[in-house]
Formats: sequence, C-alpha cells, structure tokens
Amino acid sequence: MRTRAEAAHIPHNARVLSACYLQILLVHVGCVALSGALFAVRGLMRIADLTGANSRALRWMSYVIDSTLLAAAILLSVIVRQYPFVDGWLTTKVLLLLLYIGLGTIALKRARTRMGRAAAYLAALLTYASIVGVAIAHDPAGWIALLR
Repeated sequence: MRTRAEAAHIPHNARVLSACYLQILLVHVGCVALSGALFAVRGLMRIADLTGANSRALRWMSYVIDSTLLAAAILLSVIVRQYPFVDGWLTTKVLLLLLYIGLGTIALKRARTRMGRAAAYLAALLTYASIVGVAIAHDPAGWIALLR
C-alpha cells in the first residue's frame, strides 16, 4: 500500500487508471475465457472439416475479443508496473502467447491434414493452459509453482 506522500508523486492519470484495476482485470480474464472458448470451438469445427470454422463472423469475433484482451493486458501491465522482458512471468506469458498464436494458425488454417490440425489444436490448448497457469501463479513455472 502506498502512503499519501507516495501517492502524491503518482500522476493523476495513473491514479485514475489504478482505480479501475479490478474492472480492467475482469475484462482481461473474461476475454481470456471467451478467446479460449472460441478457439476451442473453432478448432473442433476445423478438425471436423466444417466450413464455418473460418467464417468471417467468427474471425471478426476473435479479432474483437483478442484486441480487447491485448488492450486490457497492456493497461494491467502499466498499472502494476510489471513488463514483459523485465519481469520473468510476463516474459514467459508473451513467449507462450507467440507459440499459442503459431499453433492456433496451424490448427485453424495451415495444417493440410486432419491429423496435423488435431495435433496443432491439442498443442495450442496445452499452451493456452500453460499461459493461464503462469498468469495465476505470477511465476514462469506456472501450474508447477502452485504445486510446490
């Protein structure tokens, strides 16, 4: 907790942003759940060779959710003053996110066979679960850190 003297040195904009921390966190967590659920559904549709998996509506829904998720993540990083490539757990989250995006692209677009789509889909879901573990633990070890 900051003292009044410390709070006085924080710019007004930062204090206003900090006052919205819980709301921003809830938006972030909600978007994480929505993004993961949408990927899970689209991935299953793609594995089943349903053409709607990459429909314009589902792609746009994904863009909106993921953009909101990213904006909330940036705001949270600024509020708590922890940054990727400075704080280990956030660096791990960003690197896992890049892996997740790559695997998701393979699962939804690039893989030519059903087996390839299924393998990339499973690997992406495991990566997603790892990202969530790192976020909950605030530790690069993720779920393993919670078991210690």
